Amino acid sequence: MSDILASLSGLYSAVVADVLDGLGLRFQTLASHIRPLTPTQKICGRVFPARAVTVLAIPAEPYKLEIAAVDGMTRGDVLVVDAGEDRTCGFWGELLTTACLYKGVGGVVMTACTRDMWKIKELDFPIFGIGYHPADSKGRADIIEIGEPITIGGVTTKVGDYILGDEDGVVIIPGEVAEEAVKLALEKVSGENIARADLAAGVPMGEVFRKHGIL
Repeated sequence: MSDILASLSGLYSAVVADVLDGLGLRFQTLASHIRPLTPTQKICGRVFPARAVTVLAIPAEPYKLEIAAVDGMTRGDVLVVDAGEDRTCGFWGELLTTACLYKGVGGVVMTACTRDMWKIKELDFPIFGIGYHPADSKGRADIIEIGEPITIGGVTTKVGDYILGDEDGVVIIPGEVAEEAVKLALEKVSGENIARADLAAGVPMGEVFRKHGIL
């Protein structure tokens, strides 16, 4: 798995989405409104799924499963949270980020907002989400499940899957095809490099496409 992760980290979301299309997996990209919220705009890792819901009162044990998720992750994991498009609060913050940085966690992808950007923007930690909000999540949004399959941004994911995100968006790579997808993506990048060189040398687009089958 470490080899897959190392190779995946050098790729980009568009080429991985392309090869997943070729494998018949045409719906692996998250909804386009899930965007990088931090200066660090590349995220890559193993999926650590969690599900959160909007709440109207402070739970008996606030932050319980959020803390458990952070404590349960290992180096290379990415916390992926289906929060139901919650916009009531800043679900993520600077102290959670600091804890994740120490553990080597690869970042967070969520259908929720973050806060504490005054500090987070100084840290090399990618956060993808749907916006910013200054209010605390306590009594507004709470994780109710970790480690179980979720659907986020229209894509279902689970433990064992991989995630890659950048300025173009976020793609989920099912664990069952991860090795093949990474291999095909690396091959496609090599082909794109050759096609790019031809185009830069003035070879007509149609000829390049006929020759390489890449666009």
